[in-house]
Amino acid sequence: MIDVNELRANPEVFRASQRARGADESLIDAIVSADASRREAITRYESLRAEQNAFGKRVAQAKGEEKQALLAEVKELAASVKAAQADSEAAQATQDALVRSIPNVVEDGVPAGGEDDFEVIKTVGTPRDFSGDGFEPRDHLEIGELIGAIDMERGAKVSGARFYFLKGMGARLELALLNMAMDQAVAAGFTPMITPTLVRPETMQGTGFDVAHDAEIYRLADDDLYLVGTSEVPLAGYHADEILDLSGGPLRYAGWSSCYRREAGSHGKDTRGIIRVHQFNKVEMFTYTTVEEAAKEHERLLAWEEEMLAKVELPYRVIHTAAGDLGTSAARKYDCEAWVPTQNAYRELTSTSNCTTFQARRLNVRERLSGEEKKGTRTVATLNGTLATTRWIVAILEHHQNADGSVNVPAALRPYLGGLEVIPVLK
Repeated sequence: MIDVNELRANPEVFRASQRARGADESLIDAIVSADASRREAITRYESLRAEQNAFGKRVAQAKGEEKQALLAEVKELAASVKAAQADSEAAQATQDALVRSIPNVVEDGVPAGGEDDFEVIKTVGTPRDFSGDGFEPRDHLEIGELIGAIDMERGAKVSGARFYFLKGMGARLELALLNMAMDQAVAAGFTPMITPTLVRPETMQGTGFDVAHDAEIYRLADDDLYLVGTSEVPLAGYHADEILDLSGGPLRYAGWSSCYRREAGSHGKDTRGIIRVHQFNKVEMFTYTTVEEAAKEHERLLAWEEEMLAKVELPYRVIHTAAGDLGTSAARKYDCEAWVPTQNAYRELTSTSNCTTFQARRLNVRERLSGEEKKGTRTVATLNGTLATTRWIVAILEHHQNADGSVNVPAALRPYLGGLEVIPVLK
């Protein structure tokens, strides 16, 4: 949630952010107007309350006809106070609704525009030349079937389209990836977490998701609970309504969870294989830190993601996501995209977002200030970043395949697969 005080002081900053996102600028003026109405209503209510209190003292001291006359005025004043209170509460509700409709303020330097307006920060490694290797690459699903790793047909039979079974080496490969990601996170100082995959609406909304209008979210209506699309959600809610001690540095958590997404807006896209599915597993980094430290922490999260990509020996690029392609909570986002040979394209494997104070303000997560000139509390910053997901299997199978359909195991993954160097084709 944005800071209304900042918006009141610098409305043009928020208008510029809305323009960069391609969002509605008029909402900023609507909030300014609602804020003025709210403050006017509060002033009127407080003034009438003060008058009411003063009348109470006069009534207590009055006698006879004077007291009766004052009691009649008090009754009328009480009605005015009640009406002013209702107006004040209605004005607050109007402002709150408008404020919650505004996404986070885009940071300076974020490219303007939509999905295709990203900036490539760097490219690492070279896509494999299969012509030089003397064979045409198979896609990940064909390889997955040859090595007995992926079963889409039975996934659809059991659960419907975009569901699947990982079996045999497919299951082992995913567990190897996620365990390697978690080991790296622990070595970097993260606390490992197995998180809930069902959360309350206030947690989902607090993280920045629009539960009323987001078609990607699964809801259990009978329980008023939501299936999460990332462990970012429960980790963001973990310290809701708490005051944190960040004097020793950031609080870092690594969440392992299953994730669920409807993929409602992706009909006809990536319907083959496990690129865009309804359920997958993921290890997600999540950080609570100070506002001053957030930008540096964002760079660290990106570096940890790149460290994982190097371990699985994939060519990739890092992109600076354009404002119009940012989620509601993100002020800046970097994506790491690995090369997928059969698509002749880079595809996202990880992303990391700096959400500044947006989520923490909605969830009321603060830090206690310390020092001679610092007192009280203030809102913290939150960041998130992906270390590994099921989708990584796509790039690994395709990039490391052999002519017969077998797959070379990246060296860093071999200890997690009992030293296996090549995943063989089933006989």
